[in-house]
Parts: sequence; structure tokens; C-alpha cells
Amino acid sequence: MTASTDLGSAASATDVFRSVFRRHAAGVAVITAAGARPVGFTATSLTSVAAEPPLLSFGISVGSSSWPTVSAAEYVGVHVLGEHQEELAATFARSGADRFGPPTVWRGGPHGVPLLDGVCAWLVCRVVGRVPAGDHRIVVAEAVHGDPHGPGRPLLYHQGRFNALRH
Repeated sequence: MTASTDLGSAASATDVFRSVFRRHAAGVAVITAAGARPVGFTATSLTSVAAEPPLLSFGISVGSSSWPTVSAAEYVGVHVLGEHQEELAATFARSGADRFGPPTVWRGGPHGVPLLDGVCAWLVCRVVGRVPAGDHRIVVAEAVHGDPHGPGRPLLYHQGRFNALRH
């Protein structure tokens, strides 16, 4: 039998929770939205929700600098990053970074959503809901445009680092 940790106290629950999810490999995406200035952030919480209609979800902290824009956006961009885009993932994860300045290459896409170049795949999605979840919101969105044919293999996040698939 293995030892387990009692999750009764908030401090231990948070520590154990973070430790468990460090062991969970996740795909890396960048979520973007148009506003007075474009915004974007790195997300590992991207989830397929339904095929009909084509729904996805992602989480965003209400403390994120992107939240005010995402909270009002009708459409968002969802970019699946490739293993060649570790620096782009780090840029969009870094607080205070000029995420849309050089060397980031992007263009305006459908519904004015900022689209990043060179990603494995992208979707433009219509936001259909925002669900409170602790200090985050779960955004549910319906895919309305996209391209699944970008270069490379997906970038992963595991043990607090970006990684590539290994065969």
C-alpha cells in the first residue's frame, strides 16, 4: 500500500494538487483575443467538450492581464503550439512580456481575432459561456473557423517544463 496525503487543509490540498498535475502531460495552446490591444496567454487547460456542436473549453485566471479582454470577447483564437514553439509558449506565459511584438508573427483573422503564424493548428471560436471556477473562469467556445494543417508535432507541458513527444 502506498502512502497518501490528507487533503483536509488548504495548504496541503494546493501543494498535492499542484504536484499531481505536474505529473500530468498536457498539450500547450495559446489563447488570443482582440481588444484595444490584442491579448493572449499560454494555456494547458484546453479541452475538447463536444463534437456537435464543436465545443471546447479552457481556464483563465481572473487575475490574468488577458482576463478583462477575454471576459468581454465574442470570439477567441485557439492555437495548438508545435514542439518548435517553446519560446513562443514561454513568451505568452511570461507576465509583462510584449507578447505580440517581435519576434511573434501574427495577423488579424476571422472576426478580428489575432492569429499566430507557424502553429500546428488553430481555431477561431465564438464564446458561448464563462463559468466561475474558484479564482478562474472556464470559457466554453464553439469552433467556427480553423486550420488543422500547420507544421510540426505538438508541444507538451510536463513536470514544469515544455517537452516534445518521443517515439
